[in-house]
Amino acid sequence: MGTPVSLIVGLGNPGAEHQKTCHNAGFWFVDALADRTRAEFRSDSKFHGAVANCALAGRSVWLLKPTTYMNRSGLAVSAFVNYFKIEPSAVLVAYDELDLPPGTARLKFGGGHAGHNGMRDVIAHLGDEFWRLRLGIGHPGDKNQVIDHVLDRPKPDEERAIRAAIADGLDALPVLIEQGGERAMNQLHRRSPAGDTPAAPAASK
Repeated sequence: MGTPVSLIVGLGNPGAEHQKTCHNAGFWFVDALADRTRAEFRSDSKFHGAVANCALAGRSVWLLKPTTYMNRSGLAVSAFVNYFKIEPSAVLVAYDELDLPPGTARLKFGGGHAGHNGMRDVIAHLGDEFWRLRLGIGHPGDKNQVIDHVLDRPKPDEERAIRAAIADGLDALPVLIEQGGERAMNQLHRRSPAGDTPAAPAASK
């Protein structure tokens, strides 16, 4: 049985100066999904972000890009889910992941924030029972360089790898919705192996 994803959130920072940085990989993902489904984002102040609606695997799915800056992303997500009465388990959040190499995408349900400030705030507002799509950007190797790393544009080969992982993630979305998390994870994780595949929750009836 499939997973009733109703909202896909991409995390990032607003503004042209942040558009091409590693930290905006979540924005890249939902922008690519909007392009693929011919959806258009529009700004909506009551949701503290840009919103679009698309058709995905026969379902109407909302897309959201918070414009609150990364560390207040939960404000936008909570405003949206409260307004539309969306269960956290029907939310997928796409974001950049330091602990995965560029070119790797990982889908999982639940878990912690692993130091990601955007995820920290989303969890504070939503709890931790929602889907995550982690897009690897690689670690600079020195924790003192992390801030510069995430706020810089990736090298050309790294950016190509991240874009390829985004494409893999997009291909997995219809599988997630139609066939469920286990099948979607199996498909996605075979394409870019990097660690164990976490268990999916039981499908909603």
